[in-house]
Amino acid sequence: MPKRTTGQYENVTAGGETVDAFIPFDLPPARPALVIGGTLEHRLREAEQALLRLDLAGEMVPSLDWFIYAFVRKEAVISSQIEGTQASLVDLLAFEAEEQPAPNADVEEVTNYLDALAYARGQLASERGLPLSMRLLNEAHRRLMRGVHGANKQPGDVRRSQNWIGGSRPANAVYVPPPPDKLPRLLSELEKYIHADDALPKLMRAGLLHVQFETIHPYLDGNGRIGRLLIALLLEHWGLLRAPLLYLSLFFKHHREEYYRRLNLVRLEGDWEGWIDFFLDGVATISNEAVVSARELFNLIGADRARLLSAESASVSAMRLFEQLPRHPIVTVASAMKLIDASKPTATRAIEVLVEADILVETTGKKRDRSFAYRAYMERLRSGTELDSPG
Repeated sequence: MPKRTTGQYENVTAGGETVDAFIPFDLPPARPALVIGGTLEHRLREAEQALLRLDLAGEMVPSLDWFIYAFVRKEAVISSQIEGTQASLVDLLAFEAEEQPAPNADVEEVTNYLDALAYARGQLASERGLPLSMRLLNEAHRRLMRGVHGANKQPGDVRRSQNWIGGSRPANAVYVPPPPDKLPRLLSELEKYIHADDALPKLMRAGLLHVQFETIHPYLDGNGRIGRLLIALLLEHWGLLRAPLLYLSLFFKHHREEYYRRLNLVRLEGDWEGWIDFFLDGVATISNEAVVSARELFNLIGADRARLLSAESASVSAMRLFEQLPRHPIVTVASAMKLIDASKPTATRAIEVLVEADILVETTGKKRDRSFAYRAYMERLRSGTELDSPG
């Protein structure tokens, strides 16, 4: 590994203690420059090919819309879980089915992530929208932190005070980010690099930008989620994926210790190559898994559709409701009425037909206010989103 210095330290006062804050050098890596060769080049080709297969899988499914729905929710749940949120994919889908006005705080954090991503993608897709910039990320952050645990930590604003990561106080922190007076220049340079004409492959640049954002740590809270959201936005903005189909947070969750170790090695030893190797491995691994998942979901829906069509009890309303299930895998009578614009008796009978066809399963065990789940679909989708068992 080539040795390089990736930043410098400055004495700052935080929590009444004097500590060394790290100020990263601008991208791209220099002295020496990042060189693509050997193992790293092989890893890059594997990741690029896997990402291309994932993008093509989006073309093959009948509805890219439900494909996006499923994978975006998976990413939202896992990215929030990394920050300690105790909400599963089932919790999120159940909340959406019930359409309750006030979810619990954990589910609210996940729905805020969905709002932040939808807002950012909408802006990038609009001719009058914000470009991929700190203004855009700040607005996404404002939506991410709305009404949740970090709502009192300057949502939408770059921090104006010193923060630190890990440890009980600044002196024993794992990492101390740059002081607030350095953030305007650092973030301006980060933004310039997003739009710079750089010879490095865009997939590698996305990995570099993620580390740089996490190293700058511009917010008092929510940095991890915005930093992971940035990866999804970059891949779509640069045309590497047509939609946010890569739930890379799953790789970071499964390899959490290695993820943080790799970030620290960039700062401490200048090991950008080690980080890029780890990042590209994650892209290839999750892309390949997502392609398999997409194929399984597609085959499941096709088989269930055929079985429903051949059932004696099949009806137009039941078929219409079935076609809504990939986007609404948990339904109630009330939600079914809205989904297929039907009366209560018609919606109730549509659900009954799907239960008789072993497509929907009643999940509450109650006689009133019952919920029904497309269980086989959810079982395939929820892999990796389960909450960690208490240690």
